[in-house]
Amino acid sequence: MHLTRSFPFLLSLGLVPTALARPNARAEAGRSNGRAIYILSNEQQNSVVALPMAGNGMLSAGSNTPTGGAGSNAIDGMTKQPAGPDALLSQSALTVAGNSLFAVNAGSNTVTMFAIDRADPTKLKMVGNPMSVKGEFPNTVAASEKHKIVCVASTGAVAGVSCGSFSSCGIGAMDDLRPIDLKQTTPPVGPTNTVSQVFFSNDQDTLYVTVKGDPSKNSTGFLGAFPVQGKSACMAKASVSREGVMSSPEGTVVLFGSSPIPKSTDLFVTDASFGAVVLAIDPKTEVATAKGKGVIEGQKATCWSTISPASNTAFVTDVALNRLVEMSLTDARIVSIIDLAANGDPGLIDLEAAGKFVYALSPGNGTTPAAVTVVDVTSKAQVQHLQLKDAGLSKNAQGMALLFERSGDRTDNLGDMCRDTR
Repeated sequence: MHLTRSFPFLLSLGLVPTALARPNARAEAGRSNGRAIYILSNEQQNSVVALPMAGNGMLSAGSNTPTGGAGSNAIDGMTKQPAGPDALLSQSALTVAGNSLFAVNAGSNTVTMFAIDRADPTKLKMVGNPMSVKGEFPNTVAASEKHKIVCVASTGAVAGVSCGSFSSCGIGAMDDLRPIDLKQTTPPVGPTNTVSQVFFSNDQDTLYVTVKGDPSKNSTGFLGAFPVQGKSACMAKASVSREGVMSSPEGTVVLFGSSPIPKSTDLFVTDASFGAVVLAIDPKTEVATAKGKGVIEGQKATCWSTISPASNTAFVTDVALNRLVEMSLTDARIVSIIDLAANGDPGLIDLEAAGKFVYALSPGNGTTPAAVTVVDVTSKAQVQHLQLKDAGLSKNAQGMALLFERSGDRTDNLGDMCRDTR
């Protein structure tokens, strides 16, 4: 393992978290069932599709709520046409933090915040106005409920990560970019040489970003780590450091979708060039090393991941293959392959896990409609296939976020009273 990249202002850290303080809300909630899933339409008039979840985990038709912004499409490097499926080349195009939902608008360079009605999680209320980000073509978003911070990564001609605080009144002004030198265009040409995902660690004290390399140009991808500062200072607001460590774990090239491994500082990360890896993060330096590598034979583009609390394993998807591959959280070896070809979808992208189920999105390909497949991880079988042709989703659809069941769900409605703490 070696350091291969650094931003001009970084390469030394003194504020790196040394231990996990507590698991994040998503990890805690992941042990229980979900209440709804959210998918970004990523159309010119962008919107969020919310699908309610019954007590047995099954989905039904829900709502479609405009984001007030525009979606967009990257350019497929092979065809030179607008990309789709995988129009944004990313994981986490939208995310949930507590009672708040955040969604990117790649075509208008903004991020939108919604308050979720806990009595009916398909009811979304925009909080404030869409907030401008400092980059072009924002394609992935992360939010920390603990620190009240939202961070957006952009992967166009102006690429990098910007962050801002949020409250029940909305998102505060985003800070200056932590630049990523991709030498891209807007929209970007991909999928290689683009930002993949921003996400927080289990304890929410570190922000990570995965960036794809380009094997055809001998360009290696990397994982960036930025500590959260001010979290212990009296009355101080937390913020994400502008200095970070970039590391390229040996054997990785096209790092993509990531999932923090529960009760650990390790990360499970897909690599579209071969399969997936388990990365160990040094608690003092934040440098990542590969401790396990899983090669998936016959894979086309293994890009998205989630971790199931029921099986304590990861599941990954491939945009060109209609199957779920289950992998170990210890060494990324293949545990099982669940063939879903019988439902007719061309492949799968974003996915989430709750209870004993995995929910996986197929945006379709322009001929087949968008759909979500629900798989029981204990029986390794499909239990629902919900087509979404009437939900306003097309092959442009991207992202999946999941709202988990938790105490007070049906009586607690944040966002009804604006208390501006930005």
